This record gives sequence, C-alpha cells and structure tokens, in this order.
Amino acid sequence: MEFDRFITEVSLKSPIPKGSYLQKLPAVRFLERQPLEFKKRVSIFVGENGSGKSTLLEGIAAAYGFNPEGGSLNYSFETRATHSELYSHLTLSKLFRPRDGFFLRAESFYNAASYLESLDEIPCGAPPVLGAYGGVSLHKMSHGESFLKLVQKRFSGNGLYILDEPEAALSPMNTLTLICEIKRLADDGSQFIIATHSPMLMALPDAELLYISDGGIKSVSFRETLHWRIMLEFLEEPERMISRLLQ
Repeated sequence: MEFDRFITEVSLKSPIPKGSYLQKLPAVRFLERQPLEFKKRVSIFVGENGSGKSTLLEGIAAAYGFNPEGGSLNYSFETRATHSELYSHLTLSKLFRPRDGFFLRAESFYNAASYLESLDEIPCGAPPVLGAYGGVSLHKMSHGESFLKLVQKRFSGNGLYILDEPEAALSPMNTLTLICEIKRLADDGSQFIIATHSPMLMALPDAELLYISDGGIKSVSFRETLHWRIMLEFLEEPERMISRLLQ
C-alpha cells in the first residue's frame, strides 16, 4: 500500500528552561542540537532507563493532541498530571492526517480503560463504545489480553499509533502476536512510534531502531543493541551468567 509518514520530524521550537530535569535527558539534549527525522513506517526508540525515550514519546503524543495518559484523540480525562512540559517545546512536522490514532501507555492503561467504560454510562443513544474493543470490558481480561484486544479490535489501520513499552504485560508468545499485528497495520498505511526494552520487538521487520544514549540518537540494527547482546548471552548460558552476577 502507498504510504507516507504522518509525522516526519520532531524538533524543539523553544529552549528548555535552565535547571529543568529535561536538560539531563540524552534524548532532549539531542533535540537541542538537531531535529529527529522519522524515516520508516515503524520507528522504535531504544535506550537505557533514564535516556529519555519514554519522555520523548510522551512529548510527541501530547504535542500531537493525544491525552498524556493515553487513548485516542477524543479521550479527555486526567487522574494525575505526571507528564512533563516537553510537549510544549516541540514542533511536529506533519504530512497527512491519519484516519485513526491511539497513544498506548503501559503505566496508565488502567486509567484509559476506566475512562472508556465511563463513556458507555452516559445515555446518548449512540452504539456502545466498547463495541469497537470487542464488546467486552477490558477490566475483565488480563493486562496482556486487554493490550492485544485493543490492538486487534480498536486499531483500524491508516493510523498513527504511539506505544510506550507495549510488551510490558505480554508473554513472549503474545509479543510475537503483537509483532504480527504491528506489521499488518503498518502494511495497511499506519505509522508506529514505539519505545521498548524488548529485543523481540526490536527485531520487527523494516523498523528503524533509534538508539538513545549520551552520544545522541543514532540508527542501529537490533543486533547492535546492548539489550540484544545481554539477552543472547543469558539465553545461551543462563546459569553461568547468573553465577557470575551473584559472585
């Protein structure tokens, strides 16, 4: 399917205030020097804890108009304002408007699911909102099942999907299922921007891995990431690795 990106680039439109913790994040320091371009249908932020990948992802989502706690562009709720001010300093370069969109945050998905159910409690004569999610309460499924149901039933294609650590609730088998769903939706004209620690997701075909470190942000292969090398070493000799760590 013919495709071009909905977001092509992210840059800083205004300086980060001096003394802000945001200045300590490698992802933000990179943007202070140059814009970040998205070159493929699937862009994956990779980096250690504290590199700023989730903060940057959240900033992009909020700058686009998504609720900082997650959901579609129509979600309007707030349980606790924990998002950073980064979004107010970002400029997004856009080409087209997607038909669909969703911001998925592992840490606040419960809040988003609760808000979704509250919409069906409002008498308005419209079809139940849960119908677009399979017709079953997301709270009546396991965390992982509700994640997959969201992707399989709610993500309709030709959309912009921003996912923060979507593997958090998934078994290895269901992570493979998620890879298939992302590939299917990307082939249907969707764009994904993802932050992850999962070496399995990093191996997603045709994705661009953007590795965030003190040296900046650079495109890498999944085999170059420390995540992959550590996991490979562990799987090859788990007892030896654990023994060495515990000495």
